[in-house]
Amino acid sequence: MTSNENNNARQEDDGVNKQWTLEELLESSAVHSPSRKNKKDKAMDWGRPGHLTKEELDVYVAFRQEVESRGGEFKNTVYSFTEIEGEAFTLTRWLRARKYNLADTIRMVEEATAERSVPREAGYYPDPEAALGVDPSIFISQYPQLYSGFSKDGCPVFYSKPGIMNIDGIECITTLDGILKFHWHVMQHDYKERLLQFKKENPSFSRFECVSVLDLTGLAVSALNSRTLDIIKKQAFIDSLCFPETMNKMLVVNAPRFFSASWAIIKGFVDARTAGKIEILSSSSAAEKKLKEIIDIDQLPKDYGGTAESTDVLLAKEAGKDRANGGRSRLVTEVMYIRSSLSFKFQLMPNEEVDLWIYTRARTGATFKVMNAETKELLVPAKTVIHNGGSDDNSPPTKMQLSTKRIRCANEIKIKAESLKTRMSSESYLVVANIYSTQN
Repeated sequence: MTSNENNNARQEDDGVNKQWTLEELLESSAVHSPSRKNKKDKAMDWGRPGHLTKEELDVYVAFRQEVESRGGEFKNTVYSFTEIEGEAFTLTRWLRARKYNLADTIRMVEEATAERSVPREAGYYPDPEAALGVDPSIFISQYPQLYSGFSKDGCPVFYSKPGIMNIDGIECITTLDGILKFHWHVMQHDYKERLLQFKKENPSFSRFECVSVLDLTGLAVSALNSRTLDIIKKQAFIDSLCFPETMNKMLVVNAPRFFSASWAIIKGFVDARTAGKIEILSSSSAAEKKLKEIIDIDQLPKDYGGTAESTDVLLAKEAGKDRANGGRSRLVTEVMYIRSSLSFKFQLMPNEEVDLWIYTRARTGATFKVMNAETKELLVPAKTVIHNGGSDDNSPPTKMQLSTKRIRCANEIKIKAESLKTRMSSESYLVVANIYSTQN
C-alpha cells in the first residue's frame, strides 16, 4: 500500500466526521483500543471500519480501486444511499456481504447493477400510487407496515404485520410487479431519505441500517402459502443483492409455535449473516423486554410497550393525512368472499360522507347494493362488478366506483353483494370506503 492509498481511505468528510486512514481501518488501530468483547459483539464488528485484518484491508483497497476505475452505474450501485454514507462504511458493507472475497463482491455489484437497471430508468418509482396501481394506504390496510422512530443506535425502525396480511385483498388491488415497484420506491425514496435526514441531524451516524420488527400476531398456517412467500422471497432477494448488510437486527415477535418450521423455509431466502441477525420471540413479555433494550421507550409504539403513538393510530393518521385539505379523514376496507350472497356493514357519522369502490379479479361477477342498514332504503342504484381483464398475475385488477357522488347517511350503511352465479368456491372482492368529514 502506498502513502497515497493510506491518505485516501476515507470516511465521508463533512467537516465533522474524520477521514479514515488505512491504518485506522485495521483491528489493531490505535484509535480503537482493545477491549474485552464477547463473541457476539466481535461477530457484529467483523469487517467494519476499525476492525479489518491485514488481508481484508488489501481486499478493501482493491475494491475501492475497482469502484473508482469503473465509475458510472457500477459506482452508483455501490453508493445507492449516496456518498454521504461515507466511503469506508459503504465499501465495507458490500465486502461483508461476500465475506471479503473480491471477485464475488465485484460480481455481486454487477448483478445488482443489472437488477437495478429497469427501476433506475423509472427513477425508482417516485409516485408510490403509480407504482402500486392503488392508493398505498389501501395496500397497507391489507398488509400493515410502517416506519416509526429510531433505535438507540440511530437506525430507523420498521414494523410489519404479516400475521394479519390478507393476500386475497392484496391480489384484488395490485400485482406482484406493482408490489416490487413499491418496494423500490420505499427503499430509494422513503428509507433512503430517513437515513440521510438522520445523518444530517446526527453527523456521527454511520450505520445505514434498519431494525425490523416482524409481528406475527394472528398468523395462521394457511397464510404461509406460495402466494405470500413469493412476495417475501422476491423482496428479500432485492434487499440482499442491492442493499446488502442494511439489516441491523430483525425481531420476530408474537411468533406462534408452528413458526419454527416455517422459519426453516424462510431462512433459506436470506444469506447466513443476515439470518444470524434474526431473533424469534414467542411471548409478548420477552418481545417487549428485548425491544426496550434496543429502542428508547419514547421511540417505541404503545402497542409494543413504549410511550409513542401506537402503530394502529399512526396507520390511521397516514390514511387520513389529507383531511385538513378536504381529503379523506378515515379509511374502511373489507374483503368480501362471495359464493352466493354476503353483506358488510360500517358506521357513518352525521358529519361524514363516503365514496365506495370495489376492487376484484372475480370473473363470475356480483351485483352490489348500498343501503341504509336500518330503513333498507337503496342509497345508490345497484351495480354489477365483474373482472374482464387479463388472467395473468401481472394484469391489473378491476376497479369500480359504486356511486357517482359521495353518499351521506347518518346511520349504519349496509353493502349487500349477490353473485351472478352460485359457485362451489368463493370469489374475493375488496370493498373500499373513503370517508370524508363535512366539517371544516
